[in-house]
Amino acid sequence: MTTMSLANYHALHGKDAKKGKDQPKRSKFNNTAVEMDGMKFDSVKEHNRYIELKARSQRGEIQELKCQVKFELAPSVKIEGEKRAKPALRYFADFTYIENGVLVVEDVKSAVTRKLASYRNKKHLMKSVHGVDIKEV
Repeated sequence: MTTMSLANYHALHGKDAKKGKDQPKRSKFNNTAVEMDGMKFDSVKEHNRYIELKARSQRGEIQELKCQVKFELAPSVKIEGEKRAKPALRYFADFTYIENGVLVVEDVKSAVTRKLASYRNKKHLMKSVHGVDIKEV
């Protein structure tokens, strides 16, 4: 019978067996983060959309292009019997800009993430609280 330390066992059979400790953690939806102009984008698709919107902004087709804009959907609340207050519910839009005098709130979504209940709820709240439809690309 061979003895093995618990650490070695976990290294061979645990989570670390499939990926080395120096390998980055895989993202939830297998997307690759990209950095450009000092900004971080969650995916290549979002990065490419930024390049398109930046070009449109430079041509004067859209104005006031902003990234990662925070919208508060519900304020923080203290619920009786809970130790701590519940934090405010927030939605972070990938991009906002003005097109033909109208605010556009845009989110880069895959077919999978469009179906997530948490995203659908935030989309619903954006419309009911702020009167804004999210443009999905």
